[in-house]
Amino acid sequence: MTVAASRQLRSSAELISAEEPVLAHNYHPLPVVVARAEGTWVEDVEGRRYLDMLAGYSALNFGHRHPALVEAAHRQLDRLTLTSRAFHNDRLARFAESLAALTGLDMVLPMNTGAEAVESAVKVARKWAYEVKGVAPDRATIVVAADNFHGRTTTIVSFSTDESARAGFGPFTPGFRVVPYNDLAALEAAVDETTAAVLIEPIQGEAGVVIPDDGYLRGVRELTRRTGCLFVADEIQSGLGRTGRTLAVDHEDVVPDVLLLGKALGGGIVPVSAVVARRDVLEVLRPGEHGSTFGGNPLSAAVGSAVVELLETGEFQRRAAELGVVLRGGLAALEGRGVRAFRARGLWAGVDIDPAIGTGRQISERLMREGVLVKDTHGSTIRLAPPLTITGDELRTALGALEKVLVEGA
Repeated sequence: MTVAASRQLRSSAELISAEEPVLAHNYHPLPVVVARAEGTWVEDVEGRRYLDMLAGYSALNFGHRHPALVEAAHRQLDRLTLTSRAFHNDRLARFAESLAALTGLDMVLPMNTGAEAVESAVKVARKWAYEVKGVAPDRATIVVAADNFHGRTTTIVSFSTDESARAGFGPFTPGFRVVPYNDLAALEAAVDETTAAVLIEPIQGEAGVVIPDDGYLRGVRELTRRTGCLFVADEIQSGLGRTGRTLAVDHEDVVPDVLLLGKALGGGIVPVSAVVARRDVLEVLRPGEHGSTFGGNPLSAAVGSAVVELLETGEFQRRAAELGVVLRGGLAALEGRGVRAFRARGLWAGVDIDPAIGTGRQISERLMREGVLVKDTHGSTIRLAPPLTITGDELRTALGALEKVLVEGA
């Protein structure tokens, strides 16, 4: 097919068929082809509208094309987009300063994707262990939790327990110890004099929005402080308003040594991630030891600064907390009526569907036909993570659609 011919395709079926021979099959998307979006709604190439209840896995916390973020991007596009870090740019210092202030930490290492932030944190934690803690060269270990999701690079899948992410990609990077999530005793048993860091998600998103027991995060903080290793919190999905607080660790008034951010930090416009940490941790990096051509570019810094400004108002955190009550109430009403169990915090929920009614994929497809977009994970679980701009009526519409497909499938 020529490029000119491909541009003439109009229907979803034609466009999906055209992707098959030219795109690597590393995703299994729902059969909807999005062409336009605004706020909480997307529209396909045939003009059908859908309520977005996934929000780009939390990359779209502020909805599609939020006016303040689009305006910031447009202004910057007319001025300067990229210098590389070979030179300074006039947007980066403001971005780093405001992000550090928002999170209560000291220094920022700007990157692009969430996986880059995690990889960067692994390198920083190891270097800190050698230079500050005094671990013998090449002996540093990092303790992680089972059922984690931190990305899909070779090093990251080395400490994944998801065989679909690991199979066929070895040999793997050594230096990681895996313990059960939400188990402080197992965590303490795994930490020793070689431990550089404990790396966990305050809420495990890909695992189905798994929320630890109250006190777990405080326990991790106390343990890492007592044993002299770093607490690295991966808030790439859970952070920036999603759970009703700026960060998920805020629910336990915990400040980690290293914080990983991404997804929503780019406002759904450009990929932006960051390692935010204590000064003595990030200062182990010296010129030439780590970098990124696009990390901290002026366009990303301008959008990231606008994201921080939105969060500084507290509006989105309040919306997530208040509408989270509606979400939990709606899901509670469906327990025993197709929903076996659910876990929710703020505007984020993992919903376990009765397998007799359908798999998570099947429920997602049925909801798509009702004009609601969600995504499945791990068999019969679906995730709900709408933009934080969603209204109460829109949220109730989505819950009504879920009730309908569950009743019809019963």
